Amino acid sequence: MKNEESFEAKITNAKAILEKLMDPALPMNESVKAYEEGMKELKMAETMLQNAELQIQIIKNQEH
Repeated sequence: MKNEESFEAKITNAKAILEKLMDPALPMNESVKAYEEGMKELKMAETMLQNAELQIQIIKNQEH
């Protein structure tokens, strides 16, 4: 079973990829690959955030 990374790890990975993309010496094909990887990390982080928000909403609704 694959160990899932935390939301914070996903954001840290995306930031590291952004730093890599800022290197003007990075070849185009590597830039595209890094961009795709960064977008994947951000999408997973966004999904994690949405799930957390949903869980909070469910808890709030149960309290009323």
